[in-house]
Amino acid sequence: MKYIKWYLLLISGILILTGCDNKTETSQATAKKKIVIATSGEPSPFVTVNGQGELIGYDIDVVKAIFAELPQYQISFEVTEFPSVLAGLDADRYQVGANNFAMNEKRKEKYFYTDPIFVNQYVIAVRANDNRINSFDDLKGKSTETTPGLNYSTALEQYNLQNSNNPVDIHYSEADLLALLQHVESGKYDFQLVDRAMLMLFIEKHQLKLKSIELSTADSARIGLPYSYLLVSKGIKGEQLTKDLNQGIKKIIQNGKLTEISYRYFKADYAPK
Repeated sequence: MKYIKWYLLLISGILILTGCDNKTETSQATAKKKIVIATSGEPSPFVTVNGQGELIGYDIDVVKAIFAELPQYQISFEVTEFPSVLAGLDADRYQVGANNFAMNEKRKEKYFYTDPIFVNQYVIAVRANDNRINSFDDLKGKSTETTPGLNYSTALEQYNLQNSNNPVDIHYSEADLLALLQHVESGKYDFQLVDRAMLMLFIEKHQLKLKSIELSTADSARIGLPYSYLLVSKGIKGEQLTKDLNQGIKKIIQNGKLTEISYRYFKADYAPK
């Protein structure tokens, strides 16, 4: 009888401990801070939705690698229109924006910027046989197609304010980058402002008859600093989240993960040092 009582006490103790462990695990899971990352699903290869409906790309893999270093967060992704990414960050509906974001002063007032996740070089894409454009100033009176709200669009709009006598002929479009570049190749438009890494990738992949005109430091500054970043909502979690993201970025730079992702998508190292 004594042994039976001892056995029952032992089983009860194990069940209590197991229950405590389960509660602890549940508590830890529910304690994770939920973060929604928004993206427009383009431009490729920074962000894209593949044929299987999966969200992939440089920015997406970078975000996943960063948050793998931050177990206190639970993340999910949402694909939406580009203006809705910014509107959602404004409303703190999304906490992070991943869309090959460059920096400009207007956005800096509204959002936190992480440390850079990609080293950019801005260039002008023109037809291979077009020798009329060799600098930003040569864009006067020339035509282009661009998406509203992008840094390129803002830079051209500012340029037109200063050169109203001979402005750039801007056509707004929601077309993807391949279509934009093909329109330059066909002669429909004169030029496209673009990241050098993306242009080289598209020229090689699609055999586009285009060439790259590199911008001077001063002309690059019209568009923004030559980096891309993640945007963070200035909601109640924003400041701490930005600090944590920067910690994660530092780790994946140091352990080589960011360079590995860069080679996966661009066959070159565009990781900040």
